[in-house]
Amino acid sequence: MPDQPDQSDRPDLRALALGAGAWCGALLALLLPGPAAVASVAAVSVAVVAGVRRGRWAVGWLGPLAALVAVAGVAALQQVVVSASPVARLADEGAVVDLRVALTSDVRVVAGQFGDVQVVQARVERVEGRGRAWTLDVPVVVMADADWPRLPLGTVLDTAARLVPATDGAAALVRPLGEPRVVAPPRAWWDGAAAIRTSVRAVVSGRDADARELVPALVVGDDGGLDPDLADDFRTTGLTHLLAVSGTNLTLVVGFLLVLGRWVGVRGRGLHLLAAVGIVGFVMTARAEPSVVRAAAMGTVALVGMGRNGRSRGARGLGVAVLVLLLVWPRLATTAGFALSALATAGILLLAPVWRDALVRWTPRWVAEAVSVPLAAQVACTPVVAGLSGQVSLVAVGANLVVAPAVAPATVLGLAGGLAGLLWHPLGVVVAAPAAWSAAWIIAVARAGAEVPTAAVAWGTGPLALTALTLGCVAAVLVAPRVLRRPASALACTGLLVVTVLVRPPTPGWPPPGWVLVACDVGQGDGLVLRAGPGTAVVVDAGPDPQAIDGCLDRLGVRAVPLVVLTHFHADHVDGLDGVLDGRRVGGVEGTSLLEPAGGVRVVGDAVGRAPAVAAYGLTRRVGDVTLQTVWPRPGATIGEAGESAPNDASVVLLAEVGGLRVLLTGDVEPSAQAALARDLPGLEVDVLKVPHHGSRHQDLDWLTSLDARVALVSVGADNDYGHPSPDLVAALTASGARVWRTDLSGDVAVVVRDGEVAVATRR
Repeated sequence: MPDQPDQSDRPDLRALALGAGAWCGALLALLLPGPAAVASVAAVSVAVVAGVRRGRWAVGWLGPLAALVAVAGVAALQQVVVSASPVARLADEGAVVDLRVALTSDVRVVAGQFGDVQVVQARVERVEGRGRAWTLDVPVVVMADADWPRLPLGTVLDTAARLVPATDGAAALVRPLGEPRVVAPPRAWWDGAAAIRTSVRAVVSGRDADARELVPALVVGDDGGLDPDLADDFRTTGLTHLLAVSGTNLTLVVGFLLVLGRWVGVRGRGLHLLAAVGIVGFVMTARAEPSVVRAAAMGTVALVGMGRNGRSRGARGLGVAVLVLLLVWPRLATTAGFALSALATAGILLLAPVWRDALVRWTPRWVAEAVSVPLAAQVACTPVVAGLSGQVSLVAVGANLVVAPAVAPATVLGLAGGLAGLLWHPLGVVVAAPAAWSAAWIIAVARAGAEVPTAAVAWGTGPLALTALTLGCVAAVLVAPRVLRRPASALACTGLLVVTVLVRPPTPGWPPPGWVLVACDVGQGDGLVLRAGPGTAVVVDAGPDPQAIDGCLDRLGVRAVPLVVLTHFHADHVDGLDGVLDGRRVGGVEGTSLLEPAGGVRVVGDAVGRAPAVAAYGLTRRVGDVTLQTVWPRPGATIGEAGESAPNDASVVLLAEVGGLRVLLTGDVEPSAQAALARDLPGLEVDVLKVPHHGSRHQDLDWLTSLDARVALVSVGADNDYGHPSPDLVAALTASGARVWRTDLSGDVAVVVRDGEVAVATRR
């Protein structure tokens, strides 16, 4: 007989309602303008109180209302404190000041428009400027050049800096001027945590590149050196949660610590104390940032959920954890990590037991639990994941099932190896060896899962698309118990999913009939496809992601690429080249004559096995149905003047004719090169313009608007850090008569010729 559900272990929905109320309060205060937020909170309060007084609603609704009001109040107060601080006022003035700041995060190196920059969270303790000095405590973001000293978390320093207005809860963006002066080094506990993190890396340093980066990511979320392609594979297969500090990390580490404690005879309150020590140690090692504390809280809820009456106690713990976290850090409510953690935990607590009890009717209990837990977490998180990535993974549940046996040894033994390595390095290497082997298995699953034909399906990120997906998930929650209860229906659904994953389905209505040019949605980069014949195309640039350009070409049915032109060697134009080459007949690969940056040149050389040929200036040739003329860079022309990027200004610019349309493909040329093109090609008019440099504000607007283009294509990534495309540029092109289409809003954008007229079709 299958196990009967424990009726006494029902989830405490009142506690979950407290957490939901707190979450709503934070969102109202943070996302709405001040007056609108106050009005909304007041309206909700009046409605709830009136409903309770009239007996329509239970008195229990007052608890979630109190949580909503309290968190909204705290969020509003924090916003006022930050926005009214002297630091924020000085930032509005662009003041140069002297600061004393304490670094509250590790340094992240990110790619900026003009080179790498260091980004680190900090809190200002003292500011002096404009003839006054203040002692205070407000959050800021420090953004320094790559050569600025990289200081550890916990360092207190003095520096001169220019303050710039910031968003996302920071009082200012700090741009340091000159060298900092260290006032106080990190406290002893930060040094200890840093030593453990360093040791974890050291004991796996002899492993292959991916494994030695994945183990620190699994143990303490240290994924700074992970291969971007591997990170994409993790995203596609629904394994991204393994790369960040999550509740799973804490559950495994503290759970193992409790097992050891029981083994040596610790009981009762001693186990509680041991768990507390483990939680504090985990938080310190992984960094006591809000996201880490959030992960620790959710991991603690998961531990509670494993005990007796775990479903009921876990639900109460989740509600209380959400309430407390948002009272301390209301801005967590707007972060993806918080949403995913809370939803995954709720799914495991509320849905997994029901689905397990349905499966256990015809499968062993361990199989039912192994399937129901990742399935519940995935369904609960799917709308948020789709909103972030624009896709729905079809292999996530299977991938998580297959890697599950390797996650615990990789995490626990990786940490144990790091601790042992502090005592004796060779011992740490031995202990961590199984962790590296387990990590290699996880990597193999991620890579294999991402390679299946339909590992993920593209999904829109607009309100309608996400609403439809959410309703679909709700429907799945309602029908899942009936489907899983019967082996025939469960196996039939599983078989249908397997077939869908292994056979790439056609995209209805895509490609549109008569397409001649497609701007592929490759993120923040360029990937243009010119139709040269049936199944044949010329590709201009490959974007930053092999999977993105590969998927675009697959959807277009492109099997042969007689010519690839790489306008220049920046990563957002060449790193996806492997995706163009994958499974296709590819002819020549050409690029610009300026072999910079060297990293991009190496990527191209590694992909094609030779240096690319140079696109000859002035050459006109026909490739199938496409006629191409190279109109830039002109030999002897000045490249990269006035502080502009030389690789950008050396972009290959092509004037193409396809399907009776004239198309200008401009790479990333900047204003000086655009002005030179205006002189070289006086009176040029085109039907379609590929807007230079993803719509950067640095443009020769007079020339671009003089081209009289009917369609302007902007290849740009959603929520990019550069402000692309510039609103002024879009307005100018629109005023000139062009219709502006953006890949971040429309996905793949196809230019179509129908009955001699130009039209545009999109995949969103």
